[in-house]
Amino acid sequence: MYMLDRIALIVTIIGALNWGSIGLFSFDLVAWLGGGQAATISRIIYTVVGLCGIWCISLLFRERNEVISRD
Repeated sequence: MYMLDRIALIVTIIGALNWGSIGLFSFDLVAWLGGGQAATISRIIYTVVGLCGIWCISLLFRERNEVISRD
């Protein structure tokens, strides 16, 4: 699960950066790379980012185990 969590978090961060570029510069990197917002590849990327965002919600509700180091 740890690797899937990291991948989902990275994809979500990249999606957030794309949203930031839309908000600040009116530039949608995914649409530019995928050939428009309605293009199949763009829709797949948007879907993957959305699913990763949903997965990252679960990170908020998981118990965390603290690592105690004994020096």
